[in-house]
Amino acid sequence: MALTQKEHDIQLLLAAGCHLGTKNCNYQMERYVHTRRQDGIYVINLEKTWEKLYMAARIIVAIENPQDVVVLSARPYGQRAVFKFAQYIGAKSLAGRHTPGTFTNQIQKQFEEPRLLILTDPRTDHQP
Repeated sequence: MALTQKEHDIQLLLAAGCHLGTKNCNYQMERYVHTRRQDGIYVINLEKTWEKLYMAARIIVAIENPQDVVVLSARPYGQRAVFKFAQYIGAKSLAGRHTPGTFTNQIQKQFEEPRLLILTDPRTDHQP
């Protein structure tokens, strides 16, 4: 069964408020913005959101062993989502601050070598 964009799915995205952004728009996000409301809030294009969700689902499904997926969030508002998502798919979760070298230093006890790394916020969760 392939995922298709249905009216019901769009209604669920609208009910969850996935189409509402913030008053700030990064230049990298401009292609995903549909319009701007009178109060300055950017409205996100749900068609492009659906395409990105579909692509992410295909990538996650392509990993045979769910333990090879690491879900990471250093920000407090993403930590509950990381725990829930990792629990549902059987992946490993790293919530809160992670130790630098977790994915690069093989001597560390917490060393991980995931096939897929899912981040909630790339600006916060990057390793310099």
